[in-house]
Amino acid sequence: MEGASFGAGRAGAALDPVSFARRPQTLLRVASWVFSIAVFGPIVNEGYVNADSGPELRCVFNGNAGACRFGVALGLGAFLACAAFLVLDVRFQQISSVRDRRRAVLLDLGFSGLWAFLWFVGFCFLTNQWQRTAPGPGTVQAGDAARAAIAFSFFSILSWVALTVKALQRFRLGTDMSLFATEQLGSGAGQAYPGYPVGSGVEGTETYQSPPFTETLETSPKGYQVPAY
Repeated sequence: MEGASFGAGRAGAALDPVSFARRPQTLLRVASWVFSIAVFGPIVNEGYVNADSGPELRCVFNGNAGACRFGVALGLGAFLACAAFLVLDVRFQQISSVRDRRRAVLLDLGFSGLWAFLWFVGFCFLTNQWQRTAPGPGTVQAGDAARAAIAFSFFSILSWVALTVKALQRFRLGTDMSLFATEQLGSGAGQAYPGYPVGSGVEGTETYQSPPFTETLETSPKGYQVPAY
């Protein structure tokens, strides 16, 4: 955006809800938010099945409880992060400090890149554990939930990589410092400095008669005689 600071306009400007909802960054955050629910929701609801040897519950991903916990933690973290960054996007244009805007963009860039990597790790981990899962009644019962978690983990990789790219583009936009000029500077830029008030003790240039030390000084003024000692 031309004349913008890190992808946003002048600080304090009104936010257009329609244009904000149509922004690619907003759509990607909403999509990532939905994908995160589609990952940890099925694992929490149907990711634990009865073991064949007893009544205890085990994770559907090869009985590895770490796989279920990792999927839930990853999805829940993405869910909370998407909500927090959506609020930050709404309030981003109200941030008047260039330094604070830069920090917010760097936070978005770093977190999005980290979570894209974690989603890749989670996708590979869940896929590997699902391939090693032995068929059984519990596997058939929770198979759809496991496959849904794996599929939306893959979709989350794409959405978070896209969010990382968008954050990098915002950071590269840089800053137009003229957007953050204060009202005092803007109103006083075309005004001249006031002159000295009358009677202030400072003489104006009009009252000055002649420059100092330009007249030859007389060694013996008229009417003055040097006394004899």
